[in-house]
Amino acid sequence: MIAEIIVDVAAHPIDRPFDYLIPEKLEALAEPGMRVKVPFGNRKVLGFITNIKEKSDFDPGRMKPIHELMDVVPVLNTELLEMAAWMKEQTVCFEIDALQVMVPAALRAKYEKRFVLTSGLEEIDPRLHPYFGNKPFIRSQEAEDVFGLIKKELDKGTIIADTNIQQQTAVKKVRMIHVSDSVEKLESIDIRGNAKQQLKLMDFMKENPGLSIESSELQKIAGVTLPTIYSLAEKGAADLSNVETYRDPKMLTEIEKKDNLVLTEAQQKAFDAIDKSLNTPRTFLLHGITGSGKTEIYLQTIDKVLKEGKEAIMLVPEISLTPQMTLRFKERFGDMVAVLHSGLSAGEKYDEWRKIQRGEVKVAVGARSAIFAPFENLGLIILDEEHESSYKQDDSPRYHARDLAIWRGEYHSCPVILGSATPSLESYARAQKGVYELLVLEKRARNQPLPAVHIVDMREELRTGNRSMFSIQLADAIRDRLAKKEQTVLFLNKRGYSSFVLCRDCGTVMQCPNCDISLTYHRSSETMKCHYCGYDERVPHTCPECESEHIRFFGTGTQKVEEELAKLVPEARVLRMDVDTTRNKGAHEKILNSFGEGKADILLGTQMIAKGLDFPNITLVGVLSADTTLHLPDFRAAEKTYQLLTQVSGRAGRDVLPGTVFVQSYTPEHYAITLAKDQLYEPFYDQEMAMRRASGYPPYYYVVNIQFTHEDLMTVAEYAGQTVEYLRKQLSEGTIIIGPSASLIARVNNRYRYQCLIKYKKEPKLTEVMQQLIKIYRSDWLKKGATLAIDMNPTSVM
Repeated sequence: MIAEIIVDVAAHPIDRPFDYLIPEKLEALAEPGMRVKVPFGNRKVLGFITNIKEKSDFDPGRMKPIHELMDVVPVLNTELLEMAAWMKEQTVCFEIDALQVMVPAALRAKYEKRFVLTSGLEEIDPRLHPYFGNKPFIRSQEAEDVFGLIKKELDKGTIIADTNIQQQTAVKKVRMIHVSDSVEKLESIDIRGNAKQQLKLMDFMKENPGLSIESSELQKIAGVTLPTIYSLAEKGAADLSNVETYRDPKMLTEIEKKDNLVLTEAQQKAFDAIDKSLNTPRTFLLHGITGSGKTEIYLQTIDKVLKEGKEAIMLVPEISLTPQMTLRFKERFGDMVAVLHSGLSAGEKYDEWRKIQRGEVKVAVGARSAIFAPFENLGLIILDEEHESSYKQDDSPRYHARDLAIWRGEYHSCPVILGSATPSLESYARAQKGVYELLVLEKRARNQPLPAVHIVDMREELRTGNRSMFSIQLADAIRDRLAKKEQTVLFLNKRGYSSFVLCRDCGTVMQCPNCDISLTYHRSSETMKCHYCGYDERVPHTCPECESEHIRFFGTGTQKVEEELAKLVPEARVLRMDVDTTRNKGAHEKILNSFGEGKADILLGTQMIAKGLDFPNITLVGVLSADTTLHLPDFRAAEKTYQLLTQVSGRAGRDVLPGTVFVQSYTPEHYAITLAKDQLYEPFYDQEMAMRRASGYPPYYYVVNIQFTHEDLMTVAEYAGQTVEYLRKQLSEGTIIIGPSASLIARVNNRYRYQCLIKYKKEPKLTEVMQQLIKIYRSDWLKKGATLAIDMNPTSVM
C-alpha cells in the first residue's frame, strides 16, 4: 500500500503529494487525514496522508517508508482534506498551510534538532561524556558550546543529527483512586497504631467501599496527603489508574437552563424561510437592525437542526463577544456546546476540538477558526456580524470564514445564515442580485424605539472655547445618567489614531527607529511603544533634536480619556476595556460581568465594546471621535465608519429604558455619519455603491493586493516594478493594475514595503498567473531576501 503525503515543507516545488510506502505493520491503521513522520532529504518531517492507493508511478525500490504514525484516528476528515485543496487554489497558499490551520494549535508539531549517539560512550571524545551521560541523545541548544567536537563525531559517524517531532500539548489525565468494594478486605489490612493519617483514611474507605474518586478530591475530603493514599493502595485498599479528562474552560456566570422565546411576526417569517431550506445549500442574509432579535432566530434554527440529529457552527467575530454568546448557547443547549476562541489555552482548545471530533457535542461557538470544527453531519452554519473584517485571516492562508462557510454549506447541503445590522456591501449586493436570499427585521424585538442619536459638531465646541474631549452635551448627559443610576458606554474609535510624543518647540515627533511610524505613548509604564515591531523606550525628558524640555504627548488614548473622566465625574466607577486591560485570560468576561452586575457606571473601550453587548441598564452611548476611521486611505473607510457607528449606537436602550447616543465629529456632514444617525442602511448602500462604481472598487470589481518587502528600498522597488510589468503582459486587457507604490506604512521592522493592486471583473488566468508569480519569487527573489504576500479580496488595502 502507498500513501500520498503532503509534507511540512513550505516551498513551491514541494507543494504536491509525495508517495511513501506504508510498512506492513501500519497498513491496518493508516488512513487519509492522519499525520505521519516521514524521511524527507536527510531529516524527518511531519506530513498529512491525503490518499491511499495500491500503485505508484515511482520506482517501489527507491520509495521510502513512513517512519511513524502520529495519530491513531484521523485528525482531518475527507471533507476538510478536500477543503484544504480548494483553499490552496482560492487563497494562493501552500496546501500544508491550509492543512495546518485546520488542526488545533496543540496538535501542531514542534521540531527539535538533536544529536543521537550511534555507538558506545567510550568511542566518542571524552569531553562530550558529561553532555551525554546516561542519555542516548542531547538537544541542539544543549550542545552549543561543543559544536566543534560534535562536528568531528558527525564526520566519524559515532553521532548522527536527527529531528524529533513533538506535539505541543498532551491529553490531560487525572489520577483516580478506586477503593476496594470488600469491607472484609479493608478490615484485614494491618496499620500501625501511630500512623494516624492512614487510620483516618481507612475509616473513610470503610464508610465508602467501592468509591471511585480523583486523588485531589480524596485529599480534600479525607484531609490526608498523597503519600498516605499511595501507602494504603500498596497495601491493597485501593487500585490506582490514570483516566483521560477534559480541561474545562469554566464560565464565571452560573448557567441556568432557558427555553425558547416567543418569536415576533417578523422573526417567525425569517425562521420559516430558513426552516423550509434546512436541507438545501442556500445562503441567507439576515439584515436586522440592532436589537431586532437575530440571536433568537439563530438559537431556534439550531434547536430545529439538532432535533433532526445534525450539527451546527455559530461564528462570532471578536473574542469579547464570545462570553455573552457562549452563555446564551449554554443556557439553551447545555453540554452540547463546544467553545473555540483565542481566549482559551492551547490545552482547552484541544479538548473542545476533541469533543467535536468524538461527536460528544453538537454545536461549536467561536471566532474565525471555528469554521474548521470537524463535524461530520452539519445542518447549519451561522456568521453573526458577517461584515466584520476579523473573519479574514491576515497571514497565509488568507481565507475568509464566509467563503469557507458557503463551501461547507454546499458540501453538506445545508443553509448558511449571514447576520448583520450593517451587512458588507458585497453581501448586500449579492442579496439584491438573488445570489443570497434577503431576510429583513425592520423593528426591535420588543418594539422599543431606536435610541435618539445626536451628532455634535466638535468645531463649534472649539469655537466656544471647550477644548475638552467631552462636548458640553455629552458631559451633561453623563452626569444625568450617574444621578439616575443608569449606565453609560463611551467608545473611542482609536484605530489609526493614538497618542504620540511631540516637541512643542521644534515639532519633532518621536519615531520608531525600525518603522516609518510614530511611537505610541503608554501612560501606565511611561514608555513609548511601536505597535508594529514591538520596539519600546522611555519617554525622554528633553527633545533629542533641540534639547527643549517642552516635550509632551498628544492625541487621545483610552488611558487619557479615563483621566479626563476622573476630573469630569470623580464619583463615577469606570471600567476600561482595551488591549491593555484584556491581556490576561478571562479578562473580557470579568469586565463584562462586573459591568452587567452594576459594579461600574461607565464602560470605556475601543472596538471591542462596539458590538454584541446587551445590558438593559445602558441608556447612554458616547462616541468620542467618529472621524478616525473615516479619513484612512482605504476604499472601505466610509463603510467601516457607518458600520461602527450603527453598531455602537445599538448598545443603548435595548430594554425598557429609552436610549440616547451622542456622536462627536469634526466632519458631521459626511454621509456615513448622517445616515448612521437613523440606521438608514439602504440610502447609505446606494450612496456608497455609487462611489465604488465611480472609483472601480468591490463589489463592482474584485481586488488582489500584492505586497513586497526587502531590507533595501531600491531592491524592493525593483521587484515590485518587475512584477507589475510581468502582470501587464500576462493578464487580459480589461484588468487594471495600480502601482507599484510604497505602502501606507513604508517601513516596518527595518523592511521596506511596496505594493500593487489588481482590479478585475473576469480574469480567467488569474490563479495560474499568481502561481507562476510565486514560482518566480521562490526560485529567485526569496534567495535574495525578499518576501511576497498575495491577498485575494483583501478587507483593507492599507
